[in-house]
Amino acid sequence: MPRKKALDRDVNRIGDSFVFPPRVMDDIHIKSELGRYRMRGFSLFKKIPHWDDLTFLPGTLTRFVIEGYREKCETKTVIGPRAKRPLELDIPIYITGMSFGALSYEAKTALARGATMAGTATCSGEGGMIPDERRYSSKWFYQCIQSRYGFNPNHLVLADGCEFFIGQGCKVGLGGHLMGQKVTDQVAEMRSLPAGIDQRSPARHPDWLGPDDLALKIQEIREATDWQIPIQLKLGAARVYDDVRMAVKCDPDSIYIDGMEGGTGAGPHLATEDTGVPGMAAIRQARKAIDDLGKRGEISLIYAGGIRNGADVAKAIALGADAIAIGHSAMMALNCNKDIPEANYPEEIGAEPGYCYHCHTGRCPVGVATQDPALRSRLDPDEAAERVYNFLHTLTIEAQLFARACGKTNLHSLEPEDLAALTMEASAMAGVPLAGTNHTVGVEDYHHL
Repeated sequence: MPRKKALDRDVNRIGDSFVFPPRVMDDIHIKSELGRYRMRGFSLFKKIPHWDDLTFLPGTLTRFVIEGYREKCETKTVIGPRAKRPLELDIPIYITGMSFGALSYEAKTALARGATMAGTATCSGEGGMIPDERRYSSKWFYQCIQSRYGFNPNHLVLADGCEFFIGQGCKVGLGGHLMGQKVTDQVAEMRSLPAGIDQRSPARHPDWLGPDDLALKIQEIREATDWQIPIQLKLGAARVYDDVRMAVKCDPDSIYIDGMEGGTGAGPHLATEDTGVPGMAAIRQARKAIDDLGKRGEISLIYAGGIRNGADVAKAIALGADAIAIGHSAMMALNCNKDIPEANYPEEIGAEPGYCYHCHTGRCPVGVATQDPALRSRLDPDEAAERVYNFLHTLTIEAQLFARACGKTNLHSLEPEDLAALTMEASAMAGVPLAGTNHTVGVEDYHHL
């Protein structure tokens, strides 16, 4: 066939710019019209080293595997073991803090019921307690945030644990957001703020300036709860090793690290993409900080961020986490991004199922992240609670599967040597060898002849 001449081709297009592809140009066009940064919900969009970059090394001849149908693999988990009333869970996974306001009443109570069925805990999140969530939760964290919205000492004493919120992984160093369309009269009354107005939480607490002050604040919370329950610090993953060392000096019972894969109900898009560090790096540094100060077994390490399945749970535990908190995947168990018959995603939200990240708008088509009564009616709390339980149960038995394959009779016995990295970045971040080698990237090898 005769070759096309240059003039017969599109000579006006050479290719797409790496720095300014069409999506970046579109983003600039939108911001130049809006005059502000763009908000969204959901989790990280860009690709980073993640749990898929690690693989397990099960037993063959070097390890004695555990028979799945006849031999037990223990999953019981204790958060804050030195507290008078440590938080004892049947499984190492619980529901993280998500506020009433960001989520609907039906979503909050379904999460509480599903967690109780699974023998695990929930957390109030920002904005205070709704009585039915506490009633349905057999184990319950009460969260104290920077704004003190909804904080009530009478509710604090009802808790099984207190979480002192310092930051979250998807927008480290920034405060919270709740858009006005979600601030109903009930939400506003709980937070002592006007209805229908965007609510911003401060980025730092008003009554402490550093670790010394924070240590005193923890003592205040202990006195308010009669020294009974675990006190937990929640940190967004940033300068993890130094932050966790400082946190340990404040003497909490547990430290919660939120990786940059973690989600949000509302936040600046750029903040979710460009703050924090990945979970596998965060867990490794946090574990080392706690161990270096001799607090292993005394201060529990909780991890959250991008946990999707039992393999992710098991990998996080192998790297050093004592327990796992889940948020967005629990929302998906409720029905987030599911194509249900009652919903018309393109008309109602402008996106197809599976591509919705519009939690901040209050127009959730499945009734999870909304306060609209018509949309909330699409979420059946009974069915949703059952799905949450099923998901938590499945995460647990999947994690047990990997533990047994690695020869462990206790899920918490998983360790870094049970893992190998599939990429150089994952090896360096997680501190485990590249698959097929004994080399850990960033660690100098010494060979003796």
